[in-house]
Amino acid sequence: MARHSHRRQIARYLPVLPAVLLLAVFLAGPVLWAFQASLTNAGLTGRHARNPDWVGLENYQRLLQDPVFPLSLALTVLFVGGSAILGQNILGLALAVLMRRARPAVSAVVGTAVVAAWVLPEIVAAFAAYAFFSRDGTLNQLLGGLGLAEVDWLYAVPMVAVIMANVWRGTAFSMLVYRAALGGVPAELTEAAHMDGAGAWQRLVFITLPVIRGSIATNLMLTTLQTLAVFTLIWVMTAGGPANGSSTLPVMAYQEAFKFGDIGYGTAVASVLILVGAVFGGGYLRLLREQKP
Repeated sequence: MARHSHRRQIARYLPVLPAVLLLAVFLAGPVLWAFQASLTNAGLTGRHARNPDWVGLENYQRLLQDPVFPLSLALTVLFVGGSAILGQNILGLALAVLMRRARPAVSAVVGTAVVAAWVLPEIVAAFAAYAFFSRDGTLNQLLGGLGLAEVDWLYAVPMVAVIMANVWRGTAFSMLVYRAALGGVPAELTEAAHMDGAGAWQRLVFITLPVIRGSIATNLMLTTLQTLAVFTLIWVMTAGGPANGSSTLPVMAYQEAFKFGDIGYGTAVASVLILVGAVFGGGYLRLLREQKP
């Protein structure tokens, strides 16, 4: 009996074995390699490219002394907080609520316009955003036409530009998640609240949001982790400049590893980025567990 029970337990886990193997090969493997490389002086070229030496925690000690690192860490948190946690989630929820109340034709047009930015290849979206925010770009042309002062967005306020661009590109995902979540809100709850005299804002805050809190936590986790990895958009628009004014951790890791050829130091930055993602992910997973009855 014990042998048959053991076989049944093994058979129960067989369907997830391919997924575990894929995660081990394509996720755990690169993460472990990056951490191992961060403990060496591996280079992109030269003797250390082929035969790196073990340096232990030297790259991390250097990281703590690097004045660019705390700036990049702060800009990463600002970028994630402004474009993912606030921008994409709030705007996505607002669009989802408004589209449920709008006429079908209006809802279809707005939905298509928002989703178009999401389905564009990232490099195409990045060049479009650059053309929009550049000194002679579309935004300044519109401001000039309205008699307002033009702004050199990519030089004066680069983080504002890249945050707005990432909100534009990523809001569609949040909108789709929240549209699906709003479809699961029982109509009798909102109707009962309406009959009791609750306004639209009160119904949203006290009825709708508590019902879809699980979807909100899930969407926050997904958009946060996705935004942490954004590189192409920032690189095309500002290349991390000016004066590291938009150099988030992915940009810093790329520059150190492939521009300056210091693979060991670059992977140390990437390892910190992985740790930041793990902190965010752990917090959201805890929040999701708390949502379960």
